[in-house]
Amino acid sequence: MSPSLRIVVIAPDLDLVDPDDEHAARQADRSRSLRIGLLENGYNLVASLPADVFLTERLAQLQPDLIIVDAESDARDALEHVVMATRDARRPIVLFTNDDDSGHVKEAVAAGVSAYIVAGLATQRIQPILQVALARFEREQALLQALESTQSERDALSTELKERKVIDRAKGLLMQRQHLTEDDAFKKMRKTAMDKGLRVAEVAQRMLDVADLLG
Repeated sequence: MSPSLRIVVIAPDLDLVDPDDEHAARQADRSRSLRIGLLENGYNLVASLPADVFLTERLAQLQPDLIIVDAESDARDALEHVVMATRDARRPIVLFTNDDDSGHVKEAVAAGVSAYIVAGLATQRIQPILQVALARFEREQALLQALESTQSERDALSTELKERKVIDRAKGLLMQRQHLTEDDAFKKMRKTAMDKGLRVAEVAQRMLDVADLLG
């Protein structure tokens, strides 16, 4: 993974942490360690943002290559914000948390998280974790594109078959009513299509619609 990748960390504002709240203080310490680890590994940490209603706009402006969600008890809420903010422009998401609930792991993966890391955050682990997350994301995107391409090909084939049937029915109509050969019927339809700036299938469908209307 290139350190030049633009990374955004989603985490609570450290300046707002209550020093008397031990839980919040532990999370703040981990969040600081994460940011320090990113910088020590030479990564381009472009921003640290809270998971709020403005997240979508901020991510659209920053255009990060990878998003790290650093959360604990509020991991689920933070993740929902991130998923909603990236639904139109998917990016690899890495979640650091102390929540080892297996149900939450499944929910996170289903939501699009590329790596779910429970505790054990150490500087030397950051780079391989991000490398695996990015590789997994790229593989998933490649599979999705392949599926979309296959579906598009199926849709195109289905449309082509339907249009052939329409054209064949229209040719049969011309052959029957104007006593034309199959080749002459198709040439007549093609000329009409060219004159009117339409596709042959569109001309054929209009012919069938008129025939149905007139009986």
